[in-house]
Amino acid sequence: GGDYGAFAAAVRDFFGVLRACGVAPFVVLDGGRGAEDRKLPTLRGRAAEQLRAAHGLSRGAGGCLVPLLTREAFVQALGRLGVPFVQCFAEADREIAGLANRWGCPVLSLDSDFCVFDLAGGYCPLSHFQWQSVRAAAEPQGCYVPARCFSAERFCRHFGRLSKGLLPLFAVMNGNDYIGLEALEAFFSKVRLPRGCAAGKGGKHLRLQGLLNWLAQFAEPAEAVDNVLKYLKKHQREEIRELLCTSMEDYAPSDVNLEDFFQNGSYECEAARKADVPEWVLDALAKGKLAPFIINALILRSTFLRVQVENMQRPSAHSTALPIRQVIYGLLLRVSHSTEDASSSKQTNELPIVCEFDRCQKTVKKTFVQAASLPPDFCDDRFPLDKLMEVPMSCRHMLLLETLGVKMSLLEPLPGHLQLPIAVTCYWIRCSEPKVKLNQLKALLLMIVSGELQRITDDPDPPVLPAEDESVAYNEFLKWKEKKLQNNDFDLDAAHSFCQWQCCLQMGLYLNQLLGTPLSEPDLSRLFTGTLVHRLYQELKSAPAVENLFILSPKMAQLYLVLLNTVES
Repeated sequence: GGDYGAFAAAVRDFFGVLRACGVAPFVVLDGGRGAEDRKLPTLRGRAAEQLRAAHGLSRGAGGCLVPLLTREAFVQALGRLGVPFVQCFAEADREIAGLANRWGCPVLSLDSDFCVFDLAGGYCPLSHFQWQSVRAAAEPQGCYVPARCFSAERFCRHFGRLSKGLLPLFAVMNGNDYIGLEALEAFFSKVRLPRGCAAGKGGKHLRLQGLLNWLAQFAEPAEAVDNVLKYLKKHQREEIRELLCTSMEDYAPSDVNLEDFFQNGSYECEAARKADVPEWVLDALAKGKLAPFIINALILRSTFLRVQVENMQRPSAHSTALPIRQVIYGLLLRVSHSTEDASSSKQTNELPIVCEFDRCQKTVKKTFVQAASLPPDFCDDRFPLDKLMEVPMSCRHMLLLETLGVKMSLLEPLPGHLQLPIAVTCYWIRCSEPKVKLNQLKALLLMIVSGELQRITDDPDPPVLPAEDESVAYNEFLKWKEKKLQNNDFDLDAAHSFCQWQCCLQMGLYLNQLLGTPLSEPDLSRLFTGTLVHRLYQELKSAPAVENLFILSPKMAQLYLVLLNTVES
């Protein structure tokens, strides 16, 4: 379900190695799906793959699935480490290529598209970037990371006089995330590719090599495209020309100037302006203060809900958080109520609809969800989305708490950074189907307390030194973690319940961000550890005394009781 602490530690080590080697990283993240939504079929395919992996894992088979809040944990880790990063409006590839060429830097990624871009500093695949075996070298260069760097220029030399400008056509003809190739099969079945092999035989590599050798006879893409089209039926030619040319543009560096962003924080993007994205939303997206989920809901009215390792017989874990999502959609897609023509007012009051892609049994299905109608403060025409931050903070705070169904007086006694997670926990207990078991709640709260204890005792530079009893309690906790488990069974129903909690937390985080963080954002690396919460739950069933795990620190024992009483009341 996600060991976000271990993940954040790996992120810290990775960027620590780069720093030690004198490498200055600039991280560029993908944003939303883009206004044209061209990758939708690919994304649906990926969602189906993730669902298969999740289903396998839920039955004890192998598989690989990224936990739900990994991206949020990554963005938080970058912020803590002071690593400069930007989140693009849509797909980042072209903006990465533009910045890399402006600075003459290599690109470090794991995406074969970067073999196609003409990159001045080359492309280093993460698969060959051995950051865990740093080598020491004599000064002045100091230590370094053994890596491989791909150069499009050297690749083209390997195929005689192939021009780099033809690589985008080569990529597009072989299929990428945007284009399917049924139409080009006619070309491949008729053309005689060099190397004397028919394109259909000899497997994929021979076909790739043959195509590269065939393309090498042309000086530029336009001439090559004309020659490809000769093999197609006349009525298909113009449509395919259009498709090939549009797709080749995906490999032209973008006009967004990321250097501007890294130097003075301004992210200017033509596509976002065309899509009417409010300035503050684009700014928050670029700084990682809003998630891509938000931008997709805003401009496409369509969102993907990521599957987790959950019980596939039950409704999706995301269904628990539906009312929170509806409030998010209501804020993003508010309809104006002032209208000159009274007869059309009936239409304006109809609530907007968002299309959600989510799991239903073992398939990805789309459902249409109605946005929530909002309290009067938010329906006021003085406050459309671009002026949402002008709504008084007290009203935004109120909307967040009302959505989660808690009163501020209840949260007041808690530390600020735990108020949102505990409010979400109250919501989870109220809205989960099947009902949350008491031991699941206790396991979750004990896990949160262990994160607090770790925060106090592990901090290399603590604001106040931990009390002795806190250090003793933490050492006892570490000893308990080392012990062999009597019962190590995977409880799928408990897992499903904790998945529901993560879905509620994710949407609670997103709503809090959209409202300009009325509650402070919790540090995910200290908040949730999947293996720990499962273990605590198993032990509570067989040895209830584990509830006294932190008894040696009066402060932590007290915190646990306060959290438990808050949620139970």
